[in-house]
This record gives sequence, structure tokens and C-alpha cells, in this order.
Amino acid sequence: MNCYPFIEAEKQGDHNVKRACELLQVSRSAYYADRAGGPSVREQRDAVLTGKIIEIHDESTQTYGSPRVHRELRAQGERCSRKRVVRLMQAADRHGRIPRRWKKTTIPDPDAATRPDLIGRDFGIDPDHPGQLDRRWCGDITYIHTWQGWLYLATVIDLASRRVVGWATADHLRTDLVAEALTDAVNRRRPAPGVVFHSDRGCQVSTPRPSSPTWQEISASRCQSAARASAGTTPSPNPSSPP
Repeated sequence: MNCYPFIEAEKQGDHNVKRACELLQVSRSAYYADRAGGPSVREQRDAVLTGKIIEIHDESTQTYGSPRVHRELRAQGERCSRKRVVRLMQAADRHGRIPRRWKKTTIPDPDAATRPDLIGRDFGIDPDHPGQLDRRWCGDITYIHTWQGWLYLATVIDLASRRVVGWATADHLRTDLVAEALTDAVNRRRPAPGVVFHSDRGCQVSTPRPSSPTWQEISASRCQSAARASAGTTPSPNPSSPP
């Protein structure tokens, strides 16, 4: 609400402008700036702060809400209240976003038999067979949010080349997903017997089918990371690797 016409009316009635501004909680400089037809000092200050708020909000990929924007402004030396930040963000149609909840894909199976870590978290080239492909594979499951819901992606990566040698997608996290990814890797690579397949302790890999033709065909050895070493159990794939 513009209160300056009321102050102007008081002035025309020979009342004190200073007292009118105090009662309406506005500064005299803002009143005189309004009379001059230009933006008030507060409006100018709001414009500067709004520009900084938009910059901070964009740098956060438009996820920051008013509390984090306010903290960032204070870190930059700006002195303003939280309520002011809220007001300016609303005026600029800027809002924070709550990140999607992390979807857990590593679900341990307490009844599954554990297996030794034959790789020892050494994701480099096999020292016994340097430069030889299809000696050590590594598997993992990630998820992709699509318009039709969650889609799970199981991959098999060759540790020597960092390339994805097999993959499969599904709308579930059952053992079949990993089996399909391994079958795809075997069909593509036709590895010699003895390849080691490394994974985390997810139940999708901890409880594979003993009679699976994939395992019988390549005589693969399975190994798993330690229970507390789930982070970093899969190397980054080669950027040139096909999806």
C-alpha cells in the first residue's frame, strides 16, 4: 500500500512531515524520492538485493530456499533480515526445491552367504595379466528417473578398459536384472573361464542362481566388497564407453 499520499495530505494540512513519516514507519528520504518521481532508497536497495538473490539462486541450480540464500548473502557481507529475503524471493517468483529422496539400490541380504573380496578394492589392471581384458569385471546398479517412473540400470564394467561390457534395465531390483546384465556381457565379450565378477553386498548379487547358464559358461568367480566399504566399490566407466 502506498502511504505517501497520506503524508502529502498531512503536509498540505500544515502538519509535520517528520511526525507523519514516523507514524507510518517510512523514511523522509523515501517520501521525498516518491515526490520526485524516482525510486526510493529502499526500492533501490531491494533491486540490488534481488539481483544478488537471483544470482545465488541460479548458482544453486535453483534449489536454495530463503534460509540458505540469507546465509549466503551474510557470507558476502550483506546485512539484511531473513524476512526481507523471503519478501524479495516471493516478488521475484523464486522458490527453493526439496531434493528427491535418494533411492537405495544396495539392499543387503542378511541370509546370503558372504564371499571374499578377491580384488581387495584394487580397481586397477590385473597384475597377473597386465593389459588383458575380461579378467576382472565389476558390477553395480543405479537408477534413472523417467516420465514413467523409476528405471533401474545394472552394468558390468571391465576393470582393464573401464568400458561397460554388459548392461540391462528393468523396473525392479530383482536378481534377474543382474543376471541379464551378466548374460549381455558374456554374449558380447565371450570371456575365457576364470573371470572375477566384483560387486557390493546387495541382495540382487548376493543371491544369484547357482544353476545360471551364465555362471556355468564362464566359470566365473564372484567376490564382494567389505560390508563397510560400499562407497567407492565401483570404478568410474570410460567416458567413451557405450551406454
